[in-house]
Amino acid sequence: MAGFSEHNEHKYGVKGFIVTMTIWTPDLPEGGPRYRRIAEHMAEAIRRGELAPGEKLPPQRQLADRLGVTVGTITRAYTEAQRQGWVESRVGSGTYVRLPEDEDATVFRAGVPVEDGVIDMSMALPPPHPLRPQGLQRALRTIAESPLALQAATDYQPEAGTPAQRARIAAWQGELGLPDDPDRLLITQGGQHGIHLALRTLAQPGELVAGDALTYPGFICAAQQAHLRLAAVPMDEAGLDVDALARLCARHPPRVLYLTPDLNNPTGARLSEARRERLAALAREHDIWLVEDAVQYLPRERRGTPLVELAPERTLHLFSTSKVLAGGLRIGTLTAPERLQERLCSALRSQSWMAPPLMVEAACRWMEDPASRELLAWQVEEIAARRARALERLAAFGAQSGEGSSLIWLPLPAGRRSSEVQALLARRGLKVSTPEPFCVGSEPAPQAIRLCLGPPEDREALERALAIVDEVLSEPPSSPWQTL
Repeated sequence: MAGFSEHNEHKYGVKGFIVTMTIWTPDLPEGGPRYRRIAEHMAEAIRRGELAPGEKLPPQRQLADRLGVTVGTITRAYTEAQRQGWVESRVGSGTYVRLPEDEDATVFRAGVPVEDGVIDMSMALPPPHPLRPQGLQRALRTIAESPLALQAATDYQPEAGTPAQRARIAAWQGELGLPDDPDRLLITQGGQHGIHLALRTLAQPGELVAGDALTYPGFICAAQQAHLRLAAVPMDEAGLDVDALARLCARHPPRVLYLTPDLNNPTGARLSEARRERLAALAREHDIWLVEDAVQYLPRERRGTPLVELAPERTLHLFSTSKVLAGGLRIGTLTAPERLQERLCSALRSQSWMAPPLMVEAACRWMEDPASRELLAWQVEEIAARRARALERLAAFGAQSGEGSSLIWLPLPAGRRSSEVQALLARRGLKVSTPEPFCVGSEPAPQAIRLCLGPPEDREALERALAIVDEVLSEPPSSPWQTL
């Protein structure tokens, strides 16, 4: 067998079954971390049938001795193989090649590994985990086994979604501490679609809409495409400056104010409770619609009072499965006052008629799967660990991050330019974001970079990325003469 030096078998009884344990020992060529090479050989052996479903892998210490590596290296290799869905660990028993279900689940991957040494921390994605593709697989399988569900997936549905699906999604949102009134909830094709619907419904071309001076680029793009005028409201570490908003309102109140009160993107700033209450009062005084974007998920205890609770008659609340289950679902919600429902449904129908019924049903079934709660609990813990490590590693550079956030905002040392630092990081295999796409209006962008903690495939990749940032920022800036 190419690539393997030994593959002997031992058999023993467990509760009446015969379990095979393989003395599998890969040959390891040079190049790349040892744990990853071991995991790659394991995956290849499973694909080729040299490691069969249900086989027990060698004890970690035994394989470590055979390969002349540390037990820690084998532990990481087994963990990586489990993360990718090739094997499963059973407490008190060992590690086994995963058994196929109806089809081989191992065709799914937990995430895209580092390609050519490049780590991409430029997009706010949830951390990879095999429960994501596995959850979708189970949801699709149950749909395929249900004639009624298949029939419904082929039919046209009401614009806002069926009452049953809206109730199921509302119940899930209620578990997360989010708006749970199905009568006020519309199903959208993700958070970005919800932003477009809100702006198209609330504002006419040429009207003024406002947002934090640094905010989500998707809002900026949607406002521009709707031919709306944009106003930037200054902000600080406590979020949007409500005094500055009041001064704007005295001159020209915006028709719509878009904000992410719990987790500003890109800075991670959180709007204080005092500012939320004053903002709600100001919105009533000047008849401003509020679009509250909660797509960047935070646990309930790390959020403030939702604007949709403080001013329910004038707040549209956005949520999505993108940062919780998977971005590829493209399923989100828009919770809005009843008086807007007909107009929102008309806008939704004119744009796409409805969210795809198959994807809505898959999302509903995935939400109801107990494994989705396991995934979310893991994600919260994983993000917390990554955030703590990033803040520790980059403390000397003043790294900032809101509690529970997966974003790191890194103001640059004096004399450093964000474009220069971004280019230097890219040359060393790390992609990050600069502030320019997040700027509302024509104000100059601050010199900073944004790091997203979710995309690295594991904590080792994150550690390498943080080391690259430390290395680049510790170097003197490039000479301006080099640009001539």
